[in-house]
Amino acid sequence: MHEHGSGGGRRRLLRAGPGRDHEGRRHGRRGGGVLDHGELRYVLLDLIAEKPRHGYELIKAVEEKFGGRYSPSPGVVYPTLTLLEEMGYLRPETMEGTRKLYALTQEGAAFLAANRAIVDAILARMAQACRGGCGEAAPEIRRAVRNLEAALAIRLDRGLDADGVRAVAGMLDRAAADIERS
Repeated sequence: MHEHGSGGGRRRLLRAGPGRDHEGRRHGRRGGGVLDHGELRYVLLDLIAEKPRHGYELIKAVEEKFGGRYSPSPGVVYPTLTLLEEMGYLRPETMEGTRKLYALTQEGAAFLAANRAIVDAILARMAQACRGGCGEAAPEIRRAVRNLEAALAIRLDRGLDADGVRAVAGMLDRAAADIERS
């Protein structure tokens, strides 16, 4: 347990470990996700321990660790940073407009040290996820896949009739066959 005073009252926060949220409830990675929220906290703390970073830099650093195959969303990273700040593990060093440069506090460093085995296990799993592929795919291909996903999303949002569904599915099937033959 970790209790952190805030203002006139005291707020009780549990140390979240892998598979547990900040209130200690057990959960798994939803939808086969790469990191759950508890695990992301450890990764963010570890990255900030290397050097103070902005939220955007943290997103890019996690993406880099996965060779571009996974990038946590800002909607997950920024609330996690806020929680870590409320827990006393991070502090904003400087403000650049609306950007906070996060640094590890002594309490955060102690928490990270006490949970080094958990952090190392998460980092090892991240490295394992990259073996056999991270960084090998050309950035141009990753960009092209994202463009395809965006184009499909736009087209599906506009709606498709039965003929349109068959036409798009045919294009995708032909592209897949061409890629297999290349």
